[in-house]
Amino acid sequence: MMWLVQALGRFFQKLGGEFLFYLEQAGRMGIFLAACLLNVLRPPYKLGPIVRQIHFIGSRSTFVILFTGSFTGMVLALQGYYTLRKFGSEGLLGAAVALSLIRELGPVIAALMVVGRAGSAICAEIGIMRNSEQIDALECMAIDPYKYLMAPKFVAGILSVPLLTAIFDMAGIVGGYLVGVAMLGVNKGAYFQQMYASVVWNDVEMGLVKSLVFGLLIIWIGASKGYFLHLERTGGFGAEGVSRVTTDAVVLSSVAILVWDYLLSAIML
Repeated sequence: MMWLVQALGRFFQKLGGEFLFYLEQAGRMGIFLAACLLNVLRPPYKLGPIVRQIHFIGSRSTFVILFTGSFTGMVLALQGYYTLRKFGSEGLLGAAVALSLIRELGPVIAALMVVGRAGSAICAEIGIMRNSEQIDALECMAIDPYKYLMAPKFVAGILSVPLLTAIFDMAGIVGGYLVGVAMLGVNKGAYFQQMYASVVWNDVEMGLVKSLVFGLLIIWIGASKGYFLHLERTGGFGAEGVSRVTTDAVVLSSVAILVWDYLLSAIML
């Protein structure tokens, strides 16, 4: 009987340790987010670092957004056409493609592309700076790393992701047009007329709100995982630590995007 009590004691001790670790990590990331947002609002405001981050996060992601958006719209049109044809409703293809992109697929897939291209790079950059003690050097020179490093990234992420989502939506609609109208013979007027009649401001608003939240999540998770690299339980120093924390940031960002996509859809519908 004693061995059972000891086994249960070890189990609950380990369970409690895990809970306290993740609770501490959540609190640390919450304080990090609050400090970054306060520094975004605190003057002075320097446009140079923000423009450089917009170029890195937004401009350099444009090609992959155009490419994935086009093929997403094309496959939506292809699948939607054969589904709608069963009910004799091929004219609704434009509305189906536009609503799917604007409300759901556009914000989510664009954000996942930004996670893979920019979010991982931001985490690795901050992690290497922490690893090589560059962040400690900034603090020694009385330079606030939240204001100097994090605030421009947050502003750029919040501005860039909605614009990239809009580009993704437009590319997807054009891709759907090419497949639905040019290849499958859907009436051109019906494609755009049904789209015009079906898409309302609430649909655009939902996509905009989602993209703003996703942009914040991408920068927050990527930057915070890199910033607290030295506090990782499994060891954060060296190239292995940077690679591990970058992988964790990409996975956590992707999961957070999908979870918040559901929550925002449930709230705004």
